[in-house]
Amino acid sequence: MQWMKDDEYSELTGLELSAIDDLVERGKLTVKVEDGIRYIDPSKGATEVVVPAKLSELSEKNKHEMLVQPEFVEKTIGTIINLHEKVLDAKDETLEAVKTENEFLREALASLQELYDEDRKTIHTLQEQLKLSQQEVEFMRRKYKLMWNKAIDEHTS
Repeated sequence: MQWMKDDEYSELTGLELSAIDDLVERGKLTVKVEDGIRYIDPSKGATEVVVPAKLSELSEKNKHEMLVQPEFVEKTIGTIINLHEKVLDAKDETLEAVKTENEFLREALASLQELYDEDRKTIHTLQEQLKLSQQEVEFMRRKYKLMWNKAIDEHTS
């Protein structure tokens, strides 16, 4: 274990001696005293104590710079509310457009279904007519065959 004097530890961490004294009093640092000189163990508590202490020190120094004017806050809140209202309006417009499009698609689908049903009826009717025409053609073919056979028989006899 390597021990450091107060001033060396202060130089290493950037903390003032008063801050180091405060950390020692709170038991956050391991110390020993030899010949009237205080030594600090740098491996104990450095990460959990020094960084937050340094941050609080910096925040104290910059506190006056971090103050925000009330007008700025009001304008920021107003801007956020305005943007939120615009988003809500856009959402409502989008929903309305989607509803309109859905209704249009529903009507188009119903129209296509009607056309499909009509086409099926037309196809069925045409198939029936085709059957009847084929039967009539077959009947006529047999009739002409019989007539020609009769004419040939009469001509040959």
